[in-house]
Amino acid sequence: MKAAEIREKFLRFFESKKHTIVRSSSLIPANDPTLLFTNSGMVQFKEVFLGTDARPYVRATSSQRCVRAGGKHNDLENVGYTARHHTFFEMLGNFSFGDYFKREAIQSAWQLLTQVYQLPPEKLWVTVYQEDDEAYQIWAQEIGVPAARIVRIGDNKGARYASDNFWQMADTGPCGPCSEIFYDHGPEVDGGPPGSPDEDGDRYIEIWNLVFMQYNRDQQGVMTPLPKPCVDTGMGLERIAAVLQNVHSNYAIDLFQVLIRAAARETGVPDIKNNSLKVIADHIRACAFLITDGVIASNEGRGYVLRRIIRRAIRHGYKLGCVQPFFHKLVQDLVAEMGSAYPELSAAQERVTDVLRQEEERFFETISHGMQLLETALNELQANAASVQAQPDSIALAGEIAFKLHDTYGFPLDLTADVCRERGVQVDAAAFDAAMQRQREQARAAGKFNLSSALGYSGTKTLFKGYEALNIAEARITALYLDGVSSPRLQAGQSGIVVLDATPFYAESGGQAGDQGTLMQSSAGQAEGVHFVVTDTAKIQAEVIGHHGLLEQGELKLGDVVQAVVNSQRRLHIMRNHSATHLLHKALRDVLGEHVQQRGSLVDADKTRFDFSHHAPLSQAEIQSIETIVNAEILRNAPTQAQTMAYDDALKSGAMALFGEKYSDQVRVLEIGFSRELCGGTHVARTGDIGLFKIVFEGGVAAGIRRIEAITGVQALHFVQALDERISSAADLLKAQPAELNQRIGQLQEYSKTLEKELMQLKSRLVGQQLDVLAALAVKVGEVNVLSAQLDGADTQILRESVDKLKNKLINAVIVLGSVNSGKVNLIAGVTPQVNSKIKAGALVNFVAQQVGGKGGGRADMAQAGGTHPAALPAALATVKEWVEHQL
Repeated sequence: MKAAEIREKFLRFFESKKHTIVRSSSLIPANDPTLLFTNSGMVQFKEVFLGTDARPYVRATSSQRCVRAGGKHNDLENVGYTARHHTFFEMLGNFSFGDYFKREAIQSAWQLLTQVYQLPPEKLWVTVYQEDDEAYQIWAQEIGVPAARIVRIGDNKGARYASDNFWQMADTGPCGPCSEIFYDHGPEVDGGPPGSPDEDGDRYIEIWNLVFMQYNRDQQGVMTPLPKPCVDTGMGLERIAAVLQNVHSNYAIDLFQVLIRAAARETGVPDIKNNSLKVIADHIRACAFLITDGVIASNEGRGYVLRRIIRRAIRHGYKLGCVQPFFHKLVQDLVAEMGSAYPELSAAQERVTDVLRQEEERFFETISHGMQLLETALNELQANAASVQAQPDSIALAGEIAFKLHDTYGFPLDLTADVCRERGVQVDAAAFDAAMQRQREQARAAGKFNLSSALGYSGTKTLFKGYEALNIAEARITALYLDGVSSPRLQAGQSGIVVLDATPFYAESGGQAGDQGTLMQSSAGQAEGVHFVVTDTAKIQAEVIGHHGLLEQGELKLGDVVQAVVNSQRRLHIMRNHSATHLLHKALRDVLGEHVQQRGSLVDADKTRFDFSHHAPLSQAEIQSIETIVNAEILRNAPTQAQTMAYDDALKSGAMALFGEKYSDQVRVLEIGFSRELCGGTHVARTGDIGLFKIVFEGGVAAGIRRIEAITGVQALHFVQALDERISSAADLLKAQPAELNQRIGQLQEYSKTLEKELMQLKSRLVGQQLDVLAALAVKVGEVNVLSAQLDGADTQILRESVDKLKNKLINAVIVLGSVNSGKVNLIAGVTPQVNSKIKAGALVNFVAQQVGGKGGGRADMAQAGGTHPAALPAALATVKEWVEHQL
């Protein structure tokens, strides 16, 4: 049974049991700063389990793409060398949100494994938490698993509930026992059953974990039964495929064999059992899906992990002798294998290929430079060791060099270690680790990837009324926070967060900045004298809005009723920019192609910043075309329309879902002009409200990612007015009309070129008149004429021409001429053929240049240099005669 069929059978089986098939979420966890990547099937349902989000279904099933290559869950270093470690994998799961519990979860799992997948029941073992008698009884009495194959796993970490078979989401919150299902590969494979001393062998392999969330753990560790227990299960597709295809390694399943053969094809390696091919096959999956989900290769955060995986794959290709870009060519094989299950991968094929190709080209450039540095260091190290007759096993490459290779050239430590091992040299890993630790501490000090947790809130949801109103006369305070801690009141002078039962304030989301404004005395007279300045608005939970700011006067208490007033002018600026962003996105696709997709945005009162996928800079003609299209839609003054519908229906209607956004099953579809997108933001009533649209910046931010910044309305008017003022001022300076400005500038450029040419001719004639005088200054060193002189005001071209003419006059000569221009020293040295065997112009000019704060070089007969110490030039030129005498 192929992996694709296994995945499909799993989903259809649970669909037949009234589970809703939920599409895989992005590898970038939506609105969850605590996770680097989606690493399990339950991540997209996390808020449902926490009770802060609700879905229209109580049963779900999914095939979730996952990455474990950074942060707490990091399998990267094991990939390719073990049978079951991957950076990317698919997690099959079924979930119950307060519907069924242990009995149905266990029965369904057993039915799927033994009847649908037809695994022999006698090959299956199960584990339960030691105290979970309920699960034990279901397995033993209802399913009929013999007691000998049911293993109770106790607390083995020094505390109650500290067991491999007790799952918890965090230190507090939902948790509960779990039951794992193992497959027995038979006595011919080493290893013992789960819970035994030799359980780490390969005979008994865990294939499925059933988690029963039945408690809530508070900060004191007290367990309270949940009113609606939930089920969260996870089965790795690769693991169950290995079992069903009767192989002992995940890399032997059909899905990986296709990719391994593709890697062998592109690297020219005939042995498909080579571990490096496994690494490459694994890494193409992780890299392609990360790029598909919008991760941009960079030097920090998620981008750093992506770049590290790419470079690790390239390094393994390099190990195999592949010194040309090859990795990106595997994308087409991956799409052929997995594109039908994940259409978003197929849609992004061209972009993914292009991004990987560019990353490869960059790294192949640096890898050659890095290898040169490493080879030089190793040669010096071994030469020094040989001179003192050191023992081979005592030779170690300095950890600082290994870290420089890692930090500057992107070399993983294992690449450096591999090269060193081939030369019989070790790496000072302790010094490398120390350098790495220093970098990590600096990164932490800089606050990279802040893992702050959300405020604890258990009140009612916030009713958002900001689509239709900017002022609510009466809104009740449901929570107050001071220094991140819940508080019953805020007093004048204190900064804090206010949560209301209803608000007109839009919370930062989808790239749109949060609203600002004021909370004040209500129309009913409550909260007398209160003036709370809202400086930012952000979500505390999926449907709970926090108003961040400073209480300038009065006192706020829980239960107070206040008036909430949004800064209307700022909101209007933001709405203009946000609506323009939708028109810009559509115009970019019309002008550049359907491959353009949003890759990030920031909409505030000043501008819209829009990142999108595209492989090349935009031409001026393309920018003008985009501006023309957007402004045409603005002039059309079409009304904006918004409606709520099911997510799938919205996509079928042609609405575009945006990168990085988390969508619920019911979504808001916004039509503005010719654009139709999913969006929960605030917008103008008609396109004409945007006013003028103007692009003010276009540039690259990463491989395959471009950025546009644009302005609208009043900002665009001010920009055009300022530009007009600069043009008028320039025209006045040039005594021309603005319409004649280009012509006048062209005339001045031609006039300037003519003057420069005449000046050059005058300088050349003047120097020519000095040549006879200069030639007479030459002194004899043996049979060689040596001349060193300073020609002030002469540029390098004049110096070069003068040296050529003096060589013809002096015949057998060594010449150095210098000049000072704008505080910089210029030097030219010339040597005639008769002297070249003993004196090189490059060595001579470098000798003089070092005395004036510079360096240089060139051909044996002519060389050039510069310097930064003009005052030292006369003394430096005076040393030429002595240097020539020494050489001769």
